Amino acid sequence: MQIGKIQIGDGSPLALISGLNVLEKKADAVECAFNIRTIAQRHGMPLVFKASFDKANRSKAEAYRGPGLDEGLRILAEVKQETGLPVVTDVHEPGHAKIAAEVVDCLQVPAFLCRQTDLIAACAATGLPVNLKKAQFVAPSDIRLAVDKLRSFGANDVLVTDRGTTFGYNNLVADMRGLMQIREFAPVCFDATHAVQYPGRDDGASGGDRRFVAPLSRAAVATGIDALFVEAHPNPESAPCDGPSQLDFEALESLLEEVGAIDRALRAVEAKREA
Repeated sequence: MQIGKIQIGDGSPLALISGLNVLEKKADAVECAFNIRTIAQRHGMPLVFKASFDKANRSKAEAYRGPGLDEGLRILAEVKQETGLPVVTDVHEPGHAKIAAEVVDCLQVPAFLCRQTDLIAACAATGLPVNLKKAQFVAPSDIRLAVDKLRSFGANDVLVTDRGTTFGYNNLVADMRGLMQIREFAPVCFDATHAVQYPGRDDGASGGDRRFVAPLSRAAVATGIDALFVEAHPNPESAPCDGPSQLDFEALESLLEEVGAIDRALRAVEAKREA
């Protein structure tokens, strides 16, 4: 599949989907995108910038959701224009898909909504690539049904992003076997920062432990994935959403050095086998 000019899957280099969990100020989003672009370029990793204009599934009514559709898309348009990066954002309502598609290069279906037929149909109708996030309650092999549904509505480029599966209460487990199962029917992306969440554990909000982002990312890349999803923030402790699971730029730099080395080693072995 392809997002903007970036090829994902079918032997293409490991791609990075990275950015803010939710948009804040325009200047901060642009600066964040430039910082991540610089880091990704240093490690030779193609980058798609990700940020949400609305987090409609927050646990609490008073929690910060983002700037909303109109202002959020204006910010994403600025990011795209100033950095030249392709952009992905998530949509929660069918009516938002066509509007967002006028700005972004890929639409993302949130994990909790991955089986919502009307939303899937609306995203497919735009003709854009779709990043389908696998719900925590869906088995890896069962997400094929949602992929088939997207394709039946005309979507040609579908990426599936997995964060793991609910394990008891307030915890997720990332089963690397699932990545291989998903890759049998679609390019697969591993969501390293959402995989370390503790849903609902932090006083009704999602807690998390960013210490595990790097080891899970290394394992996923070694298993074989097409893209890595990592949310980053200049100061995760002050992030309005999912701060405990996000990385700062220094940690992102270290992570890309590690996973880049693993990806290159795997590709060298594959090239040797094919020679």
